[in-house]
Parts: sequence; structure tokens; C-alpha cells
Amino acid sequence: MRIRAVRERAVPISSAIANAYIDFSRMNVSVVAIETDVVRDGAPVTGYGFNSNGRYAQSGLLRERFIPRLLEAEPAELVDASGENFDPERVWAVLMRNEKPGGHGERSVAVGVLDMAIWDLTAKLAGVPLCRLLADRHNGGRCEETVAVYAAGGYYHPGKDERALAEELEGYLERGYREVKMKIGGAPLEEDLRRIEAALSVVDGDGSRLAVDANGRFDLAEALACGEAIAPYRLRWYEEAGDPLDYHLNAELAAAYEQPLATGENLFSMQDARNLARFGGMRADRDFLQMDPALSYGLTEYLRMVAAVEGLGFGRRRLVPHGGHQFGLSIAAGLGLGGNESYPDVFRPFGGFADGCEVRDGRVALPDVPGVGFEAKSDLIDVMRQV
Repeated sequence: MRIRAVRERAVPISSAIANAYIDFSRMNVSVVAIETDVVRDGAPVTGYGFNSNGRYAQSGLLRERFIPRLLEAEPAELVDASGENFDPERVWAVLMRNEKPGGHGERSVAVGVLDMAIWDLTAKLAGVPLCRLLADRHNGGRCEETVAVYAAGGYYHPGKDERALAEELEGYLERGYREVKMKIGGAPLEEDLRRIEAALSVVDGDGSRLAVDANGRFDLAEALACGEAIAPYRLRWYEEAGDPLDYHLNAELAAAYEQPLATGENLFSMQDARNLARFGGMRADRDFLQMDPALSYGLTEYLRMVAAVEGLGFGRRRLVPHGGHQFGLSIAAGLGLGGNESYPDVFRPFGGFADGCEVRDGRVALPDVPGVGFEAKSDLIDVMRQV
């Protein structure tokens, strides 16, 4: 069994929306296709991968460093003991040859793209959905039929007022979501409080159904001031108040803010996640860890993250991956995590789930398709096959 070709293309997901830190007017992602010499149904078995929104395409790193490293490896270095399937751990080790520890940066995204494709391939060659493969290997055979999802939106947009925000969130509830998330930190606090109150009116004043996300915008004083202002709302969570690596800020905020916090989407290694759990003040009984496998060296490294934070007292229900796509959904189902993000109206075609998989009472089912299930999402697989 050999890899015949690895192809990459940068695909735009540009939008006029913005969060507290960046706009998405020039945002793109890398899509890769790893083609093997295994033929089924008249076509080579191919695995696909892409990076989550918020990080740009990794064309340079992929084409100059990681794809050549994968293609230059001996086939025996990439497969499991049977020789009939890939071993994602061994593939990951090949990709990371001659890489120094630390300094994760954008290489974690490039490796994550290829790692997603390898896991897609591994499950396809095994003839099972990725969630089932993960459940059998890493969750005692328990695979959840549906996963809790929340609708992430509420971005800043030119001309978008509180009424338009409320209408957007109301539309998510009409599509079956129970919990929604909105952006804060990109406007003065007084304005954001009005926006939050407009959002609360949509969920009947139930703060446990509304999360807010500052995208790391605040310094310590601003994070504390915002926390004090929103505390009476008793929100689902207050997300990424400050810089993702400022563990002191997060710990100080946790000491002052009793309601749940969430962070982790911009951490890129097991060591980062472990340091957050050790030094960031995160509370295992209420807070949420949002590491994104597609941005942090892939599912192979994410499994190490899960083991690390479990060792520090965090149950798997405390993990809710960032990204809002099928890969995170498969991981949440297979590992028994606390849910998955969802982007109903942005980052198409990469956000969202398989065709016909409706959100019902805040939960979504997975298709019974080998691999991640990209073939069951028509708009996405069309883009992938073009690569």
C-alpha cells in the first residue's frame, strides 16, 4: 500500500464579517487530497483534509516541507503492523522529523491538515466511520449517535444593529439549535451589553443558552470589567477573554468570575493544553476546553491533549472542539466529548454537517459513511474532488 500523490489547494472562505480581532475579508484554507494505490469501486481511495477557519492556508509549509517529507518516506514507515492500513501515529512522526520542540505557530496547522486526511484514509480503509474507529480504539467502543451542537454567529458586520443580531440568532433557533454564541469585544462595553441583552431576548432571558466570545481582545482590566458586567446574565460561557497564552490573565479572571469560562482554540500542542489546565485557573467542574484538532497538529496530537487534561481532572464532557465542521463532530461522537461548534451561515462549504443531517433539539446525527463523511456533504466534496 502506497501513497501515490498528495495535492493541495488554497480555497477562499472570505466574508465581510469580523470578530473583535480580525475580519475575514481575505480568509482562506488549505485543502489536501492524499491518493493511495488502493482501488475501491473503480477509484483510488483518497483521504481529504483542511484547516479550520481563523488560520490561513498553509500552502508554503505544506508544499515545501511536509508534503515532500510524506512522499519521501518509505511505505513501511507509514503503515500499521498489518501492512493494510495507515498508522496515524507513525505518519505523524514522519511529518515531524527534524522539527524542534516548541515554536508551534503555523506548522501545527499544516500538519493538522495532513493528519485529518490520514485519519479520513485510515477509517475509509477500515470501512467504518471515523467516529466508530475512534470509539473502538479510544472510548471502549462507545460511539454516540448524536452530538450536542451550538450555533456560533453574532459577528460584527457593517450596518448590523441589535435587531439584526436578534433576527440572526432567532433563525438558528428555528433551525433546531437550543444554544447560540455571539461575538463581543469589538465594540465599547456599553454597546456590547445592549447586543447581549438583545440576544438574551431571543432565548427568553435564559443566559445558560447564550455564550459570548471576545476572541482574546481584552487585557486583564478589560476582561475583569466585562466579567463583572455580564455576571448577572449567568451566561453559558465567557470565551477567550484575553490572549490565549496569558494563563495569568485567565487565572485572575477565573478567580473573579464565578460562571463558566471557555478557551483553548488558539493552543496548538499537548503542552499548551496541559499548561492551560495547570496554570490558567480553569475549573474542571464548570469550564470548557476548546482545542481544535484541525489547527493543532491534528487528531493524533488531540488524543494526547485529551489524555493530558484527563490526568488533571477534566472529564471529556468539558471538551468542546472549535471549528464547526464534520471532523470535530466525528471526534466528539467517537471520544464522548461535550459537544461541537457549528457555523450555520458562514465559512461554507467547510462549516456544517452532512446533507440531510438536521439539528434537532440542539443535537445532530452523523452519517453512516466510511471516513470523516465528507462524501455525504455535497458542496464540500465537490471542492475537495477538484483538488
